Amino acid sequence: MEDINIMEKRQMKFYSKDSNAAAIHALPGHFATSHSHINYYIDITSLKTRINEAKEVARVLAGKFTSHMTVDTIVCMDGTEIIGAFLSEELEKRHIMTTINQHKTVYVVSPEINANNQVMFRDNLKPAITGKHVLLLLATTTTGVTIRRSLESLQYYGGSVAGVVSVFSTIKEVEGIPIESAFEEDDIPGYAAYKPIECPYCKNGQRLEAMVNGFGYSKL
Repeated sequence: MEDINIMEKRQMKFYSKDSNAAAIHALPGHFATSHSHINYYIDITSLKTRINEAKEVARVLAGKFTSHMTVDTIVCMDGTEIIGAFLSEELEKRHIMTTINQHKTVYVVSPEINANNQVMFRDNLKPAITGKHVLLLLATTTTGVTIRRSLESLQYYGGSVAGVVSVFSTIKEVEGIPIESAFEEDDIPGYAAYKPIECPYCKNGQRLEAMVNGFGYSKL
């Protein structure tokens, strides 16, 4: 089995079209998400954990919006809370302000995923969702399944969707809602996602290397 350091040596770096200070790493291979098989693992660990990089990608994402929108709460998926905090600052700089929150500032919260893969908010976080304009923030988006589950949850808790942003996304919209992103499929030459039953790597007998999601990867 390939050593993890050898896997990492295959990584390639790609910069955002909007900033040469924001970059993702892409590891070629055969990987499985919960919904698809992909030929690149998109690693945004540095963007989620390094302050300067998190601040820069937040600036890029904030630039996708106009001052005509209202955001009361940012819901952070996949460990994107640091990016979410900087994103709230960038939105305020651009006068994309809250109109409902008592303290006139943006809430930054994360949901809980229960055993049934449902997106839920405990009672102490419900006030940050109910009746609020909510911006959904994700790490990576390939199929839109997580977004759909999140939108269902926000509707259930009485939130109004102000927008959806993903650091990396291969799709442009879900349920009629545009997805803004810092990186797109075209930024990774040859990137492809397949339904597991249609995966050409599986058909050729190539083993899966790792299970991946927005938090990272686990070797198989």
